[in-house]
Order: sequence, then C-alpha cells, then structure tokens
Amino acid sequence: MPLHAVRAEPSLPPLRLLVERRFPLEMNVTLPQIRDLYDTGKAGRWNPHRDVDWGALAPEGYPEPVREAARRTWSRRVWTESTGLTETPALIVRFCMEVGREIDPKFYLTTRNTEEAWHVECFDRLAEGFGGRIARPAAPAYEAVFNRHLHRRVMGAGQMLDAYVAAHAAFEDGLELELARAWRAHASNPAVQGVLDHVIADKERHAAFGWLYLAARAEGWSKDERETIASELCDYVRDVVLKGYHCPWLAPELARAEAEADAIVADAGLGGAPRAAEEDALATYAGNARTRLAELGITLPAFETNRMRSF
Repeated sequence: MPLHAVRAEPSLPPLRLLVERRFPLEMNVTLPQIRDLYDTGKAGRWNPHRDVDWGALAPEGYPEPVREAARRTWSRRVWTESTGLTETPALIVRFCMEVGREIDPKFYLTTRNTEEAWHVECFDRLAEGFGGRIARPAAPAYEAVFNRHLHRRVMGAGQMLDAYVAAHAAFEDGLELELARAWRAHASNPAVQGVLDHVIADKERHAAFGWLYLAARAEGWSKDERETIASELCDYVRDVVLKGYHCPWLAPELARAEAEADAIVADAGLGGAPRAAEEDALATYAGNARTRLAELGITLPAFETNRMRSF
C-alpha cells in the first residue's frame, strides 16, 4: 500500500507504568476456582487443524453473495478476536506488576491467550474458505471502534485493575459467550458448528474468570471504587457495544455492510443469528449481569438506544 493511502492514527499520550516490586513472591493458591479454570484449560486443549472437520465447510455449495457475506462476517470476527493477542499479555503483565495480586489469574490468563489465538486462527480460516479475509471495515469510520488500545489502558498506572476486569473480562467476555451461543443455535454448517463448539467451551471459562475474580475482590471495594467500576462499565457499553463492535446492526451508520453480511450469514446457517436473536441475547445478558453486579454493590443503569429496546 502506498504511504499516502495509510490512514493516519491519532497520537496517544505517554503511558505511565507501575514500578515492578516482585518480592515477596507469593505462589500459593488463593483463588482455587480460578486455578481450576487454568487446570481445565490445560486438560481441554484442542487443535484447530485436527479437531475441526474443515472438509465439511464446502464453501462451493453456497451462492456467491452468501460466500461474500460469510467472508465479511468472519473477517470482522477476526478483527474482534485478535484484540486478545495484545490485550491478554498486557493484562498478565499488569497482574504481575501490581503488588499483592494473586498468582491464580496470572496462570489462568496464559491459557486464555492461547485459546484466543486458536479462535483467531479458526475465524481466519473460515474467512479464507469463503474467499479470503477482508483486511479492514468497509467504512473507515468503523475502524475506530476496533482500535480500542486495551493493552495500553490496562497497563496504565491510573487504571483501576478491578474496574478493567469488570468491564472487559466479566461483562464483555460474558456477552461474547452469549452471542456465540446464539450463533451456534442457528448454525447448520458442520465445520462452523465445530468451531463454535470449541469457542463456546473456551469462552465459558473466559467469562467465569471475570465474574469469579470480581466476587473475590468485592468485599474490599470502597464506595469510590464501586463508582469507578460502574463508570467503566457504562463507558464500555456506550463506546463499544452501542457502536456496533459486537452487533453491527446497532450502528448501521458505521457498519451497514457488516450488518447486511451478518443477516445473510444467519439465514445461510454459517454462524450468525437473526437480529432478533442477538437482541434477545444482549438484553437478557445485560439484565442478568445487572443483577450479578448489584449483588457486588455495583449499580448499572439501563441503556437506551433507538436501535432496540432498553437493556
């Protein structure tokens, strides 16, 4: 690509990091349920090459418009899932740098990062099977929704780690799990079903980690810290969910091409869900998450949008 065609990125402020204080080094299990997630992840490891029947994808059996739509949908999921390739290592480093953080999340997150890499590999292979991965969104304005700089945010010394976990390891990973379940429920292609079965099993652990960690930490939060966590959750919904990051139909002004592709993919059974099913998944999940957060002393408001009912 010629230099003049590269889209300029805004400059970012300098990042202030924590100072490492490694000792005393605590290695005892203090969060056994999270350690169990680590052990389960190791025992259940799978191989994207060996454990998916790629021959059953048979993309040649679908008309060209469906193949093009599937190519775009699975490309978008590559863009989304690849966030973890930088974000999870940064989250591990943050846990390691902050004094007094438990060892169990540090171990667990190493398996999460491997699973995220497998998801990216599978999504990319699906996009390639239907004609080749698309390099970027159709509309330049949609790109900003994906450039979230999560690796910088979690490494910043001013970022409350528990608030970050609440927004991006509990709420967000749980939402991704429910959407993946909706896609699986409407999938009819055996290869796509196989991919989603593995992804769902992994994301069940990813979401469980976030909620378990919040439950372990909640008793020690101050009033101000609870308000910080609530604010981070609201920012995530406003700046990510409502801008079509997970569901492009929420922001057709940014992601019309992606929303139209998702609808075609859902109809073809290639790993999407009808808009109504995604809306139900989002609304039901947000309601359940609000209840769980209230039990931890976090008040999450209802969210209004002209794209769907309040959630």
